[in-house]
Amino acid sequence: MNIIGDVSKHINNNHLKILVKPNSLKTEIVKWDSERSALRVNVHAKPEDNEANIEVVKFFSKLLKKRVVIKSGHKSKIKLLLIY
Repeated sequence: MNIIGDVSKHINNNHLKILVKPNSLKTEIVKWDSERSALRVNVHAKPEDNEANIEVVKFFSKLLKKRVVIKSGHKSKIKLLLIY
């Protein structure tokens, strides 16, 4: 399975909507949630002190080899990522 290709097909106008589950065993993409039109992502980091957000940005930056920032949803499980 080509994870980058799978992720890329869900990027619209350089935006990617994700649903984050912090405090997981490992950081990984789980599946596409068609009900919420978002990519489900498990994150190892805790939601405190911005740790989960930092891990999300690092994970997607490394995966896509592009600059990634959280455009909205800093304090929410649903986040909108902006990919440069």
